[in-house]
Amino acid sequence: MTPPTLQTDRLILRAPKLSDFEHWAAFFASPRSIPERGMMSRDEAWKNWAADVALWPLKGYGAFGLDDRATGAYVGEVGIYEFAGYPVPELGWFVIPEAEGKGYAAEAARAVMLWVRRTLGWDRLINIVDSANDRSIALGLKLGGVIDPTIPGTDPGDVVIVHDIRGLA
Repeated sequence: MTPPTLQTDRLILRAPKLSDFEHWAAFFASPRSIPERGMMSRDEAWKNWAADVALWPLKGYGAFGLDDRATGAYVGEVGIYEFAGYPVPELGWFVIPEAEGKGYAAEAARAVMLWVRRTLGWDRLINIVDSANDRSIALGLKLGGVIDPTIPGTDPGDVVIVHDIRGLA
């Protein structure tokens, strides 16, 4: 599937493009990524990023690159991820450091949740969050999710947040 282009008030959510990788690799080379997937070498980052991009033709969903509508600047990534070992596909996000605290992840996540409901017809989404990632936990709850301790994450101590998206249409 070719990724659709979605728009919000401030963002364009679009197919990943090669230039996104530079931002992605920089993020995952920094300590900021520790509560995400963890710091990784450029080679490891490439393998992970390429696997994320490959979800689109393989599964019909994946990550969207986020561009600021006003400036065209890349601000991050939000989408559906599914690695081997995930209990179900996950709604995830990250924004580059310069874009943190501006509400971009929440805005884009809401658009992705609506797209998933309308296009894929799913009833729910989850977030799998490292317990040390307070900001992502807060965002998952702000988006209407509820922590469900009965669903396993991928690592010990992960917080799993469940979103009932049946009301979205």
